Amino acid sequence: MARWAPCKRRIFIRKLTRLGFSPPEPGGRHFYMRYARHTLAIPSNDELSVPQLKMLLKEVEHITGRKISLPEWQSL
Repeated sequence: MARWAPCKRRIFIRKLTRLGFSPPEPGGRHFYMRYARHTLAIPSNDELSVPQLKMLLKEVEHITGRKISLPEWQSL
């Protein structure tokens, strides 16, 4: 059975782009990605831990209005 695993920042950004987010924009201490009128702050660390990844994906689910399952996330 598949399990959640840490994710590199550049891969996370690539997957969000495939979900319809705009490319990252600089601003303040973090880069930001936009989806319609919503903005998501992207952490600056090179690798996102599993808890951090899950927290960000919950925010992405709220922004996009749809659930993202583990198999779907891995296939992006």
